[in-house]
Amino acid sequence: EVHLVESGGGLVQPGGSLRLSCAASGFPFSDRYMYWVREAPKKGSEWVAYTNPSGEKRYYPPVVQGRFTISRDNAENKLYLQMNNLKTEDTAIYYCATAADPAPQQRGQGTQVTVSS
Repeated sequence: EVHLVESGGGLVQPGGSLRLSCAASGFPFSDRYMYWVREAPKKGSEWVAYTNPSGEKRYYPPVVQGRFTISRDNAENKLYLQMNNLKTEDTAIYYCATAADPAPQQRGQGTQVTVSS
């Protein structure tokens, strides 16, 4: 059973940074592509980063390219998202997930990120 627990969200001013963490268990983490997905009111869900099982390949949509960095520690079964130069439009609930468009059982409970002055 996939179990994912996100942490690290909070309130930050525009231009600030946050680092999200995700602790994974219940499945072979090091064999799986892993995703960060966010969901904002009236915007729906969108993936913002994903990485291959080894962590050597990383993918981002243009809206976060150059500002967000995904990484993973397969020895610790952890996934990270470093977010720099945050913008108000990055405000959302951020989920660690095992799919780009995850069903509820494929993601954690989420962590709120609010970017506001």
